[in-house]
Amino acid sequence: MENRIFNFSAGPAVLPEPVLEEARNNLLSLGDTGIGILEHSHRGPAFRAILAQTEADCRELAGIPDNYRVLFLQGGASTQFFQTPMNFLTSQDTADFLVTGSWSKKAAKQAERYGGVHVACDSADRNYCYIPAEVEYSRSPKYVHYTSNNTIFGTQFSSPPASPAAAWLICDASSDIFSRPIDVTRHALIYAGAQKNLGPAGVTLVVIRDDLVKAGALDIPEMLQYRTHAENDSSYNTPPTFAIYVMGLVFQWLLREGGLEEIERRNRAKAEKLYAAIDESPVFRATADVTSRSLMNVTFVTGNAELDQKFVAFAEERGLSGLKGHRSVGGMRASIYNAFPEAGVDALIAAMRDFERTCE
Repeated sequence: MENRIFNFSAGPAVLPEPVLEEARNNLLSLGDTGIGILEHSHRGPAFRAILAQTEADCRELAGIPDNYRVLFLQGGASTQFFQTPMNFLTSQDTADFLVTGSWSKKAAKQAERYGGVHVACDSADRNYCYIPAEVEYSRSPKYVHYTSNNTIFGTQFSSPPASPAAAWLICDASSDIFSRPIDVTRHALIYAGAQKNLGPAGVTLVVIRDDLVKAGALDIPEMLQYRTHAENDSSYNTPPTFAIYVMGLVFQWLLREGGLEEIERRNRAKAEKLYAAIDESPVFRATADVTSRSLMNVTFVTGNAELDQKFVAFAEERGLSGLKGHRSVGGMRASIYNAFPEAGVDALIAAMRDFERTCE
C-alpha cells in the first residue's frame, strides 16, 4: 500500500499488514457466511469458532498450561489496576508493587482502596529511567505486581523479578506482551491491553491461574469477578468481537512468522540498531540506562526542547509519524513493536543523520 507511512505511535500501534488485509476482506462477509465479521452474533457458531481458535493459538504461542484460563475482557489494563485488588485484597492483606513508571504507580494507587500497599522499589528519583536492582519486599505480601515494560520512560524488565515464594506474581505486560518468550508458570496472573502488540484497542488479554479464579471475592459485582468470565468463556456479556477476531489474526501471524523466539530476535535486532545509532550520535542521547533499555519503546532527546520539536517535525515530513515523546520525558519516543518493520528503523536512523548535518 503506497500511502502507508512509518507509524511509531505508542498505541494504538502498528499492526501487521497481512492482518489488516484479511480483516478488510472479511468486513462484508466472513468467509462465505454472507455476514460481516462486525455483524456476527457472539453466540453464533462463526464467532464461537473464532473465539476457540484465538484461545488455542494464544496457548500455543505462549505455552500456557491447562491450569490457566485465557480471558478476553474489556476496560483496558486500567480496569485491571482495580479489578485485581478488588478480587484478592482485603484490609488484612498487603500487596507489594515495583513502581517503575506511571502505570505501576497508578496500579498501586488503585490497590490502596482495598488493602495495604507496600512499595518494594521505586525509580522516581531519576524520573523512572532505570529498573531498580534492589527490591525490599514486605513480610508476607499476598501478591507482587510489576509492569514488565514502561512505555513512557523506555525501560523494561529483562526477566521477571524474583519474589517471595508464597506471593502471587502479577504482571502488567501491556506494552511488551508476546514480544519475546514468557514463562507463564512464573506468574499467577498476566494482563495486557491489546493495542500495542496484540490487536486494536478494546480487548484486554488476561491469563490467570485456576486457583486465583476460585479465590476471588464473591461480594463484588459479577462483571468484576474473574470467575464470571472464566465460567462463561469470556461471553458473560457481549465481548469485543471484532477486537478478538483481529487479535486471533495477529496470533496466527506470529505463529507463521516463527513464534515468540523469532519475534524476539527481530525485536532485539531493531532495538540494538537504533540504540547504536543514538549512542554514536553527536546530537541525540538515550534517556534510559543501558541495563534497563526497552526493546519496544526507545526514548531519546537532544537536550534542547526546541531542537527536539524541530526533529519531530523534520521526521514527520519524511513519513515518520508518532515520534513525539510523552510530556513526562520530552524529546522523542520510537515505539517499535512486533509489527513495526526494520525498514522503518533504517528510515529513522537516516533522518537522524540528515538532521545532525543541519546542526553542524
